Amino acid sequence: MNELLKLLKKFFGYTSFRPQQAEIIQRILQKKDSLVLMPTGGGKSICYQLPAIYLPGTAVVVSPLIALMKDQVGALIANGIPAAALNSTTPEDEKQNIKQFCMQGKVKLLYISPEKVMSEIDWLLPRLDISLIAIDEAHCISHWGHDFRPEYTQLSILKERFPKVPIIALTATADKITRNDIIQQLKLHDPETYVSSFDRTNLSLTVRRGLNKKDKLAAIIHFIYAHKRQCGIIYCMKRNDTVELAQTLATYNIKTTAYHAGLPPNIREKAQNDFIKDRIEVICATVAFGMGIDKSNVRWVIHYNMPSSIENYYQEIGRAGRDGMKSDTLLFYSMNDLIVLKWFIEGSQQKEINMEKLQHMKRYCEANICRRRILLSYFGEESEHDCGNCDVCKNPTERFDGTVLVQKALSAIVRTGQRIGMRLTIGILRASNQNEIIKKGYDKLKTYGAGKNLSYKEWKEYLYQMTQLGYLEVDYTRENNFKVTPLGTKVLYGEMKTQLAIYKEPDDLEHPRMLPSFKARPIRPISSESIDETLLDSLNQLRKQIAERQEQPPYIIFSDDTLEDIVKKKPVTIDQFSGIHGVGQMKLDKYGKVFVALIRFVLRLPKSE
Repeated sequence: MNELLKLLKKFFGYTSFRPQQAEIIQRILQKKDSLVLMPTGGGKSICYQLPAIYLPGTAVVVSPLIALMKDQVGALIANGIPAAALNSTTPEDEKQNIKQFCMQGKVKLLYISPEKVMSEIDWLLPRLDISLIAIDEAHCISHWGHDFRPEYTQLSILKERFPKVPIIALTATADKITRNDIIQQLKLHDPETYVSSFDRTNLSLTVRRGLNKKDKLAAIIHFIYAHKRQCGIIYCMKRNDTVELAQTLATYNIKTTAYHAGLPPNIREKAQNDFIKDRIEVICATVAFGMGIDKSNVRWVIHYNMPSSIENYYQEIGRAGRDGMKSDTLLFYSMNDLIVLKWFIEGSQQKEINMEKLQHMKRYCEANICRRRILLSYFGEESEHDCGNCDVCKNPTERFDGTVLVQKALSAIVRTGQRIGMRLTIGILRASNQNEIIKKGYDKLKTYGAGKNLSYKEWKEYLYQMTQLGYLEVDYTRENNFKVTPLGTKVLYGEMKTQLAIYKEPDDLEHPRMLPSFKARPIRPISSESIDETLLDSLNQLRKQIAERQEQPPYIIFSDDTLEDIVKKKPVTIDQFSGIHGVGQMKLDKYGKVFVALIRFVLRLPKSE
């Protein structure tokens, strides 16, 4: 290990390993297989690059993207490590030179596309002294994965042809079922699975719903101006959107360019290099951009459209804040995105699982509980506390002690041997006389009818929340049945309490609920020589009217602390109002204009434009 630490310092400049890196490297040195899940920027590459340097021979790294290979090989060579890449863009004479160098043992890491693996499996690869095989972006292998690529499904041939060579499969995103599928597809022998924490605490998470094109553009410009001189990526679903958005942002003096697969290679390469070298601040790109590009100072990521899965979303936001510094993410979500994505999925090879993944993404966007807990739960990581760094935590919805409600649901699931899914769980709780419930004797359970006071919609929402909070997980290999997690067991047996968000009928996405006009009662400020007293009284009146109209307590609209901060700072523009303590994006959108108008009225200022 001392020798490995010396190599780590010599070639990479690090004096210590990150969590799990040393264990993974030791397993490779023992010639054993591994599956490694580490978030973007978590240090996956070191896990195979360092043992490749240490061991005699050449490490074969299967990599899906040319940009990824180019970036990795360039970085290794810059560190004094002999590396090369074989893919469809490698010139023929260069290919022959690379092959010769590899066979002579002069290349420590050979990056190769899955297509090239299949074409060289009978000629080049058997002639190499292969030290290890690393398969990057391993989720592409899985039939359940989100980047299904036929060539990846043939990579099991590597274990068949080189049974004594250790294989390490690496990915930043894979749920439990995808992990199992990767192991089976690659025919890994008794592998150890290493899962790092998916909790990127430095990333803020924000979702905005139902904005039209004009409002979305205004929000993006406002966001970029708030992140002056910071690099960011805007991901778009359509190629045309990348070009149109880049052209529009340029008119606002924002240094930006577009990137998508339909552009000529030289234009794409220039866009990528300009972004990497900080010649531009913003790149508007389709989702392929960023894979394998180790740019540590990306400070923000915007999703112009909703991604098709949580795996995609998590990987893409992971390109921000790789240096561990505070970074922001913003996702726009609309019903139109959902329609387009469903249309794409209808023609996909993995329709059923892709539709399920889309539903998970939709529920994430619509959630009114901590978004980070939803992400962590999706990847099988439990968290007992809200993060405080997402839009929901900063603008919490009204909650209640849901411990007893959760215990009823978990008890019903456990009493059936965890052999029921959403429909039967709700049926048991609501005392349904469905044939299946009666036939299986579930009507005799102690929890039968324990939740009759709640509607089907309410139970469905709360069961989703239980899944998102990590108390339940869905076993897709067993007819989508619920399984109670260790964290859920704590709640079930009274070892911890839980809060749930109160169920409300969902808003129309395309026409989100906005603050109604207030014609009912005019605000009549008290007569006082103190402008602060007059303003505070006026704010209290307005808050009370809104609360009455929405049938909520006034403190849900804004707390007393927030009103005091408004009086102190006297914001007279929406931008100023956004800086008030307790005013998040949602409340800014809902209440900002009417409160600013009132403040200007009390201060006897003209109406804002």
